[in-house]
Amino acid sequence: MAEPKTQRIGISKNVYFLTIAVVAVVGFIAGTRGSELLGAVAPVLGFKVETGTIDLKSVQTVYQQLKANYDGTLDTQKLIDGAARGMVAAAGDQYTVFMDAKEAAAFDDDLSGQIGGGIGAEIGVRNGEPTIIRVLADNPAEKAGLKAGDVIVGVNDQSAKGWTADKTATSVRGEAGTTVKLTVMRGTEPKEFTITRATVSNPSVESSVTDGIGTLTISRFDSETSMLARKAAESFKQQNVKGVILDLRGNGGGYLTAGQDVAGLWLNDKVVVSERTNGKVVDELKSSTNALLDGIPTVLLVNGSSASASEIVAGALQDYGTATLIGEKTFGKGTVQKVLDLGAGTKLKVTVARWYTPHGKNITKEGISPNQTVGLTAEDANAGRDPQMAAARQKLGQ
Repeated sequence: MAEPKTQRIGISKNVYFLTIAVVAVVGFIAGTRGSELLGAVAPVLGFKVETGTIDLKSVQTVYQQLKANYDGTLDTQKLIDGAARGMVAAAGDQYTVFMDAKEAAAFDDDLSGQIGGGIGAEIGVRNGEPTIIRVLADNPAEKAGLKAGDVIVGVNDQSAKGWTADKTATSVRGEAGTTVKLTVMRGTEPKEFTITRATVSNPSVESSVTDGIGTLTISRFDSETSMLARKAAESFKQQNVKGVILDLRGNGGGYLTAGQDVAGLWLNDKVVVSERTNGKVVDELKSSTNALLDGIPTVLLVNGSSASASEIVAGALQDYGTATLIGEKTFGKGTVQKVLDLGAGTKLKVTVARWYTPHGKNITKEGISPNQTVGLTAEDANAGRDPQMAAARQKLGQ
């Protein structure tokens, strides 16, 4: 019996040594009264475990009747995954989801930046529908004419109504060189695109320096973000930038610890975020003591698609007065998820806590309001204008 591997969006810093501690006692537990002893030692070790069971007789009855009467071939693994998916969905939390092996692999690829065969577009859920959040430069989606804000209503002539971002992304992906048909709504106008997939690699961090202003664009918080962002910050210092623009627009989040590290480029040994479960503080994440960009005037760009770890960084820098936020109110995701391996390639992403800014605010559903509200319309985007970036540069004296 082994403790499931865990990931976290963002992952708590004590998960790793707790896993080692758990493994040390599992051998003993496996040879004795497993559930009783595991329930007894879990609180001592500081991890959660549920040793109870629920009555699944009705599920077995449904399966037996289905198997006895269904005119067709049943895939047992799909039935098992479907039952698990339904149970998790019944929790009623949009961020608590079951992922089958294919969805879990795609989820891992998203956070590693190794997208494989795809179209080069980031997909999220807005107003309950899968939506294009960002198209990547020089990739098939951009070349075909897809735009941020397009609502995906169909994939390969199959309705995408109510699909999750994971399900939509999985359906859009495929082998490089093959095609996928997307039906989208752009405002009130339906549009169809047939796009040839290509191999897509999408680093989470891009940086540049123009007229003494460093621009750091972070598209997600993955396992490489901390290293790439610090490398960019070192380059900014070497070039003696007089201001920095941190662009988190369209960034839907990722690993909480990556957000902690990015905030640490400006904050010196300060609380970045705290986590609370059932109203009690269970963890506090602080910044490092090597804030390379401390003291450099900074503007942070946000919009309605800036969520989760993006909001953690924005909330911390705003609370301490370290950066001026410009753009639009953020998405409002104030919860933390843990990702558990369930075996056979499946995963459970489950809400385990709420996070709070250094000044004690949870932004669930409310989002973070910028210091200066500046919109960006579809007309601006179509015309190649970026009034939010322009406002940021003006704030920094450009």
